[in-house]
Amino acid sequence: MTDVAAPVTVVGGSVIGLACAHRLARAGHAVEVVDPFDPGTGTTSGTAPGPAPAPAAWVAAGMLGAYTEAWPGDEDLLHQGVTALAAWRRLRAELGEEWEGRPVFHDGTVLLGVDDADAADVGRVADLLDRETPGAVTRLTRRELRDREPSLRRGVRAAVACDAEFAVDNRRVLAALAARCRDLGVRFTRRTVASLGEVTTPVVVLAAGHAAGDLLPALRPLLRPVKGEVVRLRRRAGSLPGPTRTVRARVHGRALYVVPRWDGCVVGATEYEHGVDREPTAGGVRQLLDDAAELVPGLDDHEFTEVIAGLRPYSPDNLPLVGTWTGPVPAPWPDGADRHLVVAVGHGRNGVLHSAVTGEIVAAVVGGRTLSGELAAAAHRVRPGRYDGAHDDLHGRQR
Repeated sequence: MTDVAAPVTVVGGSVIGLACAHRLARAGHAVEVVDPFDPGTGTTSGTAPGPAPAPAAWVAAGMLGAYTEAWPGDEDLLHQGVTALAAWRRLRAELGEEWEGRPVFHDGTVLLGVDDADAADVGRVADLLDRETPGAVTRLTRRELRDREPSLRRGVRAAVACDAEFAVDNRRVLAALAARCRDLGVRFTRRTVASLGEVTTPVVVLAAGHAAGDLLPALRPLLRPVKGEVVRLRRRAGSLPGPTRTVRARVHGRALYVVPRWDGCVVGATEYEHGVDREPTAGGVRQLLDDAAELVPGLDDHEFTEVIAGLRPYSPDNLPLVGTWTGPVPAPWPDGADRHLVVAVGHGRNGVLHSAVTGEIVAAVVGGRTLSGELAAAAHRVRPGRYDGAHDDLHGRQR
């Protein structure tokens, strides 16, 4: 248990670090966020040698796919996502619907299957959701789908609607969260942390994405970087509008999403396990654009504005690691002090979705508060101690 007023350093200033800093500052902690990347501008500053790559949350599309990400065998991830979505509703109410005069949120998702095999996959997801979360999704006829999303091609084999989900403009959310943190007194330092020994506060929250293993080597076997490529398109004058809600699809066995923005859409995403390669490829971009145009033909006339790739940090079971770390650390803290080290890593491709609930869990762990209900269950699922070499007595007390 930590003194509620204890100063905290958050190492990592992307969406997970910002969500943690936000909740910690609201709970009365003095918080410093250390990261070379500026979430408000998308630029790098500080003492890092050369430009740092953009974090995954800057690259992302911002889907909160708690239900439509479901797959048989990943029921824990489904229920974690549902709790995460509820936390996002709370954060949404605090942030407001707009940032700098533009909408931040788009409500609703449709999940589509283009051919018969794709439709079978959609059916498996819908059947799972009917069992685990009854009423979360609705199967649509082709006419119902057309009424909801006239921009979509005809002939889709299967369609499911999930009105409970929504998407966020991830870059506007990063800017809004950073501004809210500043309003709460959070201090931002734009530099790279080379060693945890540089941090002198009593509490350290490690939220550095896949790079967390560089600071805490015991995490390396538990985190793997997965590359994802994303394309951004802008609607031109006279071009047909794109979807008004998130479209997730299986297109001849390939996963695709088209996420609306006020001025266009985000198309993604490929997945490759290629180490730390962050360079977009012609083949990946071609695949995304071909599949997107097959699903939403009007996108062919949109302006191509960006292609970008990032690394999503996955854990072995696809669930994050969030909570007190009592496993091995690189070396004793230099001043001999007893630090409380909390990790918030391994969120995979759902970092934006899981950010709000991660912030709530971390604030409770640091403040020594006992969670209850769904939040307690969520904290237990993601406890670092579920892996050998890491133990978390706090989460053990919450069972």
